[in-house]
Amino acid sequence: MAKAPEESRKTPPISTEFVVPQFTPNDYSKFFLAGALCCTVTHGGMTPIDVVKTRIQIDPALARKSLLAGGRYIVANEGPAALLTGFGPTAVGYLVQGGAKFAGYEFWKKQFCQIAGDQEAAVKYRTAIYLGASSVAEFFADILLTPLEATRIRLVSQRHYATGLVTGFTRLAREEGLRGLYAGFLPILCKQIPYAIGQFTVNEFCHELAFRNMSEETRRTLSPSATFGINLGSGVIAGFAAAILSQPADTLLSQINKGHGPEGSMVHRLTVLARQAGFRGLFAGLGPRMVMTAGLVAGQFLLYGGIKDALGAPPGLEIHKEVAKV
Repeated sequence: MAKAPEESRKTPPISTEFVVPQFTPNDYSKFFLAGALCCTVTHGGMTPIDVVKTRIQIDPALARKSLLAGGRYIVANEGPAALLTGFGPTAVGYLVQGGAKFAGYEFWKKQFCQIAGDQEAAVKYRTAIYLGASSVAEFFADILLTPLEATRIRLVSQRHYATGLVTGFTRLAREEGLRGLYAGFLPILCKQIPYAIGQFTVNEFCHELAFRNMSEETRRTLSPSATFGINLGSGVIAGFAAAILSQPADTLLSQINKGHGPEGSMVHRLTVLARQAGFRGLFAGLGPRMVMTAGLVAGQFLLYGGIKDALGAPPGLEIHKEVAKV
């Protein structure tokens, strides 16, 4: 019997494994500092608006007033300095939260790209990578934010509760312990994770859309004004998305701060309040919040990019489809 011819061996496929940037601890420290500064500046600048908004939510005397009328009422009765109540916890809270969120997003996006294993898979599953990286980064950032946000709410809602950040934080920790400091953790997660998803994911896809028909040469030679316009437009649209996605939880958090809802676990209270509000109720006041959030998110991205450049930080990891390179 004739010997069967030996099967020709197939040439092994060329590996498509890609090399991702190996960010150093120094790089992450720059990402953290840029994120910290951009968030503390933008949120700190919003302190007067936050004060009026919180007081409208909890003070019956202000319940039916607009932001402008509420601000005038507070200034007339308590002086202009009252509009800066809670500035310390806001500035410090979003300093640590912003640093952890932006640096965390860069870190987890890189980790998930490595898990994908190759360039094609990373591009194919980029939406899942954006969603996962923004969610995980925000979760850990909110661990840092929640105690300071609890302190801010106490300072704004209870006059004479404390003289500032340190005294307010220590009093809350002493009287209510860890439970009091983290009582609002679940509502904050429900609000901040959808917010971060809209902020980062939509911003990524806006940049992808803007760059889709550009050559590499065009991208490299973009003028500063064109780059600014793309970053501003992407940030504004991402801000709209962040506001829409987080609006239901923001509405419920306002109701919780007012003391509304039944007794019981936080999950039970949020569920009952959501049913009572209905779809339209959950999205009440969305328009003004979209405008405010668009300015906040766009400002953060513009500042983040500018501070990163000033610090000499490397560019973040890109997995846009039109670039097809990470």
